[in-house]
Amino acid sequence: MDPRTDPPTPAAPSAERHAQRTLLALSPAELVALFTGLGAQPFHARIARENVLRKGLLDWNAMTSLPATLRAELERELPILAGREAARSTAADRTTKLLLEFSRQAGRAAAVETVHMPSLALEHESDERGGATLCVSTQAGCPIGCPFCASGQLGLARNLASHEILEQYVRGRALGPLARSVVMGMGEPLLNYANLAVALDAVHDEMGLGSRRVTVSTVGFPDRLRKLAPGRPRFQLAISLHTPDQEQRDELVPAMRGVPIEEVLAAGDDWFHETGREVTYEYVLLRGVNDSAGHARRLADRLRGRRASVNLIPYNPVSESPYRRPDAAAVEAFRRTLLEARIVATVRWSRGVESDAACGQLRLRGAR
Repeated sequence: MDPRTDPPTPAAPSAERHAQRTLLALSPAELVALFTGLGAQPFHARIARENVLRKGLLDWNAMTSLPATLRAELERELPILAGREAARSTAADRTTKLLLEFSRQAGRAAAVETVHMPSLALEHESDERGGATLCVSTQAGCPIGCPFCASGQLGLARNLASHEILEQYVRGRALGPLARSVVMGMGEPLLNYANLAVALDAVHDEMGLGSRRVTVSTVGFPDRLRKLAPGRPRFQLAISLHTPDQEQRDELVPAMRGVPIEEVLAAGDDWFHETGREVTYEYVLLRGVNDSAGHARRLADRLRGRRASVNLIPYNPVSESPYRRPDAAAVEAFRRTLLEARIVATVRWSRGVESDAACGQLRLRGAR
């Protein structure tokens, strides 16, 4: 599969969606039909979805706003979730990573990671709502092949269905209120966009996370971005750039080999003109690889005059990887060079490092 030319994944057909019937796999209308078939009222179905999506209740018995007889029937007939929690790790800063396992589809199982980061765990960010940031995956594994990333070391198992993406939000909400979401976990979101869009509709409309509080991170397929932009998707856009140099980007982001950086940046410019939302360019800093003063100056040259900002991410160590994290002084020097060029630049230090914080690391450890 060539991710540059493959068409976007179509929405999951009804038969696939109902391979394992769960509350989240049913549309609101289908849920109403099931409830009325059990002798309940249509408003009971709406209460049930609200209990799960807004309140994070994952046990029918905890939904005391529903009749006891109905709760007992639902306990027998309708699971709420499709996956199981295979592992959990919690860091000292209360960052919690979940490893979720979903059932096989077309012979392929799925193990994905979801990370819940309370506001106090975010060193450079705050939210007046006091909620957490949830990092969500869209694929089991990843086809992009970035050599510094744990997510792709086992390759791509399969796309996640829309209800499996939504389940990550529900499990995150069960850990505490959510203030924002970043679709920056395992996988490339634009290669499973149809299913992601269905899940985000529920996140926006029923969980209450508006478009400015959801960020989707992609390596930046220009054609796909230009097709999406006119529809003004309900999220903020982040593009993983990682270097200003074409030859090096071909190495660091293999799936984009041969796609000119300038074309990616031009698609980002078009995104801003179509949506009115500035693009954030993500840049993982790798010691001795892409963190030099020359890299910073060339990145500034690439972005000068563009309506965009840079999110610098000091590398989060992955076991058996040759890459290393730069020290704080090198990170600050890189940021200062961008600021002097009048480019907004922030640093996102990863937290929960002692808890397999790098994306894909918990899954990789479990597989080994």
